[in-house]
Amino acid sequence: MTHIYVTGFGAVSPAGWGVGALREAVLHGVPLPVHPQEHPGLPQPLPMRPVPAPFGSAAGLFGHPRLRRASPISRYTLAAAVEALGGETAARAAVNGRLGVVVCVTAGGVNYTRRFYDETLRDPAGASPLLFPETVFNAPASHLAAWLGTTAESCTLVGDEGMFLQGLALAAEWLVWERVDAAVVVGAEEPDWLVAGAQHLFARGTVHAAGAGALVLSRAPAGPPPGVVLERVTDAFSITRSRSRPAAARQMRAQLPTGDAAEWLVVSARGLPRRDAAEREAWRSWPGPTLAPQAVLGAAFNAGAAWQAVLAGDAVRRGSAPAAVVSVVGTDQQAVGARFVAAGAGGLTDGAGG
Repeated sequence: MTHIYVTGFGAVSPAGWGVGALREAVLHGVPLPVHPQEHPGLPQPLPMRPVPAPFGSAAGLFGHPRLRRASPISRYTLAAAVEALGGETAARAAVNGRLGVVVCVTAGGVNYTRRFYDETLRDPAGASPLLFPETVFNAPASHLAAWLGTTAESCTLVGDEGMFLQGLALAAEWLVWERVDAAVVVGAEEPDWLVAGAQHLFARGTVHAAGAGALVLSRAPAGPPPGVVLERVTDAFSITRSRSRPAAARQMRAQLPTGDAAEWLVVSARGLPRRDAAEREAWRSWPGPTLAPQAVLGAAFNAGAAWQAVLAGDAVRRGSAPAAVVSVVGTDQQAVGARFVAAGAGGLTDGAGG
């Protein structure tokens, strides 16, 4: 059995910059204030919960030449990853141990994509080529790897909310096969009226949000083991014509333990009864506490799934729960889950994964 340890957590959210702000807001349980987001062509603005301006050490990260014109998603990615790695000095030192990078996105760098295509449509000859590199899905991973200076494995996974947990499974596979010594896995999204409008089409009443969450995974260290183990990632159950969203949620649920009154469950529910019904029904018999961070912070695709994993792992690290389950029932692609336990209670086997 190969143990996959979680050695760090990082977050950027509408609650602020850092895991502490995320934890405080979600445990408080009161939805954050909503700001109106104007949408061209719509008579009424759409609801959004923006990320506040960076401050302190987070603001100091963005002086790197690559980041001066970087889109918000790349900045969120870097800030969450650096926090998870233990700060700027520790983050750069981690590269010496062959640090892998996985970034998971749904919408990606929409700000610059929209601006670039808008310029192209208005005046093709005047469209700025400086914007184009920020339109590709791989931009955040590229910026992060360059800032860290790592030349180890690096990739971007694109999909619905379940892709973040698949990113954890991929990083665990790299560790099992000794392709890296550690890996930082980030889920990130950025705010834009275009994404807010798309979310509104999927589920009316959705409050758009953005940010990032990051976990650092590693094999057993030389010293005392860290306190959190990624015990498992379930199979990813595709949502198709032959497998409905409720069926995918039930099959994902069946691969996770029954749980007990002390174990936490962190779900992808947004506080929208119709949208949340499949996940709610799958977990209706859960005996322990249940958290729904996106009902408090807003819907943020892979950033939202990353917040779930950060909260689950952080609860185990702090001793608030002996174990914590993450349930992600995606918008339109997959249902997938994961479980974090205290060190000594379990480990991810070579055959496990999403």
